[in-house]
This record gives sequence, C-alpha cells and structure tokens, in this order.
Amino acid sequence: MKKVGIIGAGKWGEALSFAMSEKNEVIITSRTPRNWPNFRPLEEVLKCEYLIITVPAQQIGKWLEENFVFSGQKILVAAKGIEASSGRFLNEIYMQYIPSENLCFLSGPSFAAEVIRSLPTALVINSTSLSTAREFAALFPKFIRTYVSEDVIGAEITGAYKNVIAIAAGICEGLGLGHNAAASLIARGLVEMERFGRAYGASQESFLGLSGAGDLFLTASSSMSRNYRVGLGLAQGKNKEQVCMEIGEVSEGIGTAYALHEIAEARGVYLPIAAEVYAILEGKSPRQSLKDLIER
Repeated sequence: MKKVGIIGAGKWGEALSFAMSEKNEVIITSRTPRNWPNFRPLEEVLKCEYLIITVPAQQIGKWLEENFVFSGQKILVAAKGIEASSGRFLNEIYMQYIPSENLCFLSGPSFAAEVIRSLPTALVINSTSLSTAREFAALFPKFIRTYVSEDVIGAEITGAYKNVIAIAAGICEGLGLGHNAAASLIARGLVEMERFGRAYGASQESFLGLSGAGDLFLTASSSMSRNYRVGLGLAQGKNKEQVCMEIGEVSEGIGTAYALHEIAEARGVYLPIAAEVYAILEGKSPRQSLKDLIER
C-alpha cells in the first residue's frame, strides 16, 4: 500500500481522496481546514512520495512559489487550465520547481460527483516519463480505467480548451438554440482545439481520444459542469462576476478564454469560438456573437 498526499480539498480533491483510498493510504490538505479523519497539515502531506495537486491554474504559480519544497516527490497534476496573466501552460509553471520526469498530468472525462460515487470512467495519465505515469496508473481504483501517454502538451491543451467550448455550449443552451446547434458547436470546437494544438506540436490522437473528445463531450453537454453553467448565466445577461458569485466555485474556462485571446493575438492562430467567448466575457451580446459566428 502506497501513501498518497492530496493538496486541495475542494470537490475534486475530495473525490480523488475517496477514489485513491481504495488501494492506498491517503492524506489530504488545503488552505481551508476540514474536519476529516485524513486531513493533515501541508508539511506532512508534502512528505508523501506521491502527491496529487488540484490547486487551480490561476493560483498554482503563487502557491508553488510560497509553499512547495521539492524533495523527490512524484506529482500528478489534477487541474486544467492556462494561466491568464502569462499564457503559461501548467507544465511550464510546474517545471520551474519539479523535474519533468517527476511530473504527470491527469486528463479525461471526470466529474467529481460521479467519481465519489464509484461510477466508472477512463482517464489518461500524461508524462514525459512513462514509468512515472505507470506508477500513478497503478494507484487508481478498479472503477477508473487508466491509460498512459507522453503527449503532455496535448493533454494540457485539451484539458484547458474544452472548458472554453463548454462555456460556449452553455450559452447555446441558455439561448434555446437546440440540439443541432449544440452538436455543431461542439464538433467545430473540437476542430478548433486540434488546430490550436497543432501549433504547439500536440498529437492528433489526444484530441480524438479521452483527453480531447471524451472530456469535451462531457463538459460541454451537462449542467454538472461549472463552465457550462457559466455559459447558462451569460446567456441570461449576467456578467462574469455575477455568474462566478452564483456558482461559488472556480471556473477555469474564464481564465483560459483570456489566455487564449492573448495567445491567438500573439501567434496569429484562428480561434473563432474562443474569440467570441472572450468577447462575451467582456460584455458583448451572446446573440450578437452567435450571429457573427454564423455569418463569418
């Protein structure tokens, strides 16, 4: 039995704590104390050989700088997103503090509410070191089928970008545009994600598999998705601040939309859906955005 430490005790951290407890001894920590039997101080959790970190993309850079001390731990990053302030991917942020061979990135369809009920899914563990990825894969419970991949950048892009498409899908639903429009949007969103990934050398396989299509289909089609609910709120005429306050959880798609806007401007990449999501977050009418997408 391995000892696994989880950093971040939100819904996803709690679900992973439950899941990983099937085969391992698990301890968990967060900034907000929890009255849980396995809750421990950060200093104790950091001593675990295997760490799973769920700290959101917009906070992780500062958190690592202020809290993390590397002592040979193997890290599984279980958050998704692009840092809005810098346009950095999560692997770029983590590699300032941790060697790449000690880093893995989790991708694939995984609602916390279903994981904590032991409902089956399949996920991908991505790393430049397949041996480290396989070590983490062996820690997962029987109800989660794990695959390994070396396409870290593909996992990074799919995991971040699908949240932006999910916001667009929520807007589509909120405007009552129907299933045809939703299917068209998601399909074109997948093409857009893959086009963006190609600019970074990502593998097409990641976009067609669990990391891309699998996670996108899940996140862009259910109100269980926070990003989808952001889209529903925007369609009702609420601004992003109101929507985030109502949801009460971090929506990585918002920060990622801003990061994609900056990257697209700098690299000249054509990202029409992401561009319209950014414009809506900045106050553009959702109906006008739809009209512009159709007529472009």
